Amino acid sequence: MNSLPVSAWFSPSIDTDAQSMLKMLLRTIRDIKNGGEMGFSSLLRRSFSVRSRTVVDMGDKDGELRVFIVAGEVSGDSIASRLMASLKKLSPLPIRFSGVGGPRMSKEGLESLFPMEDISVMGMWELLPHLNKFRVRLKETIEGAILFQPHVVVTVDSKGFSFRLLKQLRARYGWQELNGPLHFHYVAPSFWAWKGGEARLKGLANFVDHILCILPNEEAVCKLNGLDATFVGHPVLEDIFEFNLGKQASPHDLKIEGNSEDFRRKYALSSACFNTSEVASLEGAAVISLLPGSRLQEVIRMLSIFAHTFDQLKDSIPELITVIHVAPNQHVENYIDGVIRKWPVPAILIPGGHQHLKYDAFSASRIALCTSGTVAMELQLARLPCVVAYRAHILTEWYIQYKAKIPYISLPNILTDSAIIPEALFQACTPTNLASLLMKLMHNKRLQEEQIVAAENVIKLLFPSERIINNLEEQMGWKFPNCTPSMIASSTILSHVKS
Repeated sequence: MNSLPVSAWFSPSIDTDAQSMLKMLLRTIRDIKNGGEMGFSSLLRRSFSVRSRTVVDMGDKDGELRVFIVAGEVSGDSIASRLMASLKKLSPLPIRFSGVGGPRMSKEGLESLFPMEDISVMGMWELLPHLNKFRVRLKETIEGAILFQPHVVVTVDSKGFSFRLLKQLRARYGWQELNGPLHFHYVAPSFWAWKGGEARLKGLANFVDHILCILPNEEAVCKLNGLDATFVGHPVLEDIFEFNLGKQASPHDLKIEGNSEDFRRKYALSSACFNTSEVASLEGAAVISLLPGSRLQEVIRMLSIFAHTFDQLKDSIPELITVIHVAPNQHVENYIDGVIRKWPVPAILIPGGHQHLKYDAFSASRIALCTSGTVAMELQLARLPCVVAYRAHILTEWYIQYKAKIPYISLPNILTDSAIIPEALFQACTPTNLASLLMKLMHNKRLQEEQIVAAENVIKLLFPSERIINNLEEQMGWKFPNCTPSMIASSTILSHVKS
């Protein structure tokens, strides 16, 4: 596939130009409705009718654009916060948010209806103990959306909660014979992973107006099943833009290089996580990054396995140090604070939300061990070889094994269709197996190099194509010098036409 030119990633901000062009777009649409001449050739190409309205035009009538946005987990909080920031940059109208989210979304102006952690539950059987709270929070979210009267509703991942919300909202507006908001869902459901998954897409068109896809194959499949969709690029690419601003290079070669020396110097001299007498210097230490997950239920399950893994490794690897990356989830933070006191080897805690510190830790690490999730893609950016692990409720594991049509669980393996990253899944996810995989990876340079080379190919696949960029530029009427996934997603939302 064609990759996005790097110059598009590392260019000055387009806030002023984008807003002026969108304002021109608004004026032109109003002129059309008032019987004036059509000024934009791009509008001619789109053949707007009198009844057609863009999202921005809908907000213009009210003097503001109201966006109801919902995220249910840490990765969704990150995606949604960047989308919010991009919407504020591009919107020619004052923009107001309401919904459900985490700390990063709150920094962008969201007052969450309730703590995001209340709906951060993954799996079927894992949901059962939380079912009543889940229902209560769903009702509160629906009522909050109705009260807010949004022009746009955006749900981010968390399809169990998100699709129930969008479906019931659409039904509620239908019962009341109201002209409801447009519904966008960011991160397509992983239909490609499940038997019969593609067939389930057809039903989404009843309550989802547009899917913002993060993988290259998803847009075409969604459209074949009656869903409007746009491949905007994988959200992890935002990290490349933030860390490599101003650099000119091929996107295939881009990676995030943290400062290993700063990290080692910082924690060798003063660490709150362990007595410095225990570790004379991090310079000669074997540092392994550990990423146990972002949801409390998975962290509780996985951290116990990981603790026994490192207990087995400590005699074989001298000066072994664990760098534990803690998700920005208060429940997770509290749990890890308690568990770390009995950790079998010296440990450093990396608090969530500190991106530079996280990549500094990756740079200082020899390898990583992670629970399957978005973090596997971050490790690809850092070119840090890793082992992926996953356990769930026994019945959830049985369902996954019965319904899954692909043999892998980590996205890098799925995209390359190869077991380049070792995976320890379900009953095979034991301390003994993990210790063996980690030892093999740590001492085998060939395996490490294979992962590093594969990571370059994975990152290449995550960039949106020039075709997608050109189509959006034609629709919006201006050039994109700053095409991050969140900017493409925001532009797609603002230019969407409601008939």
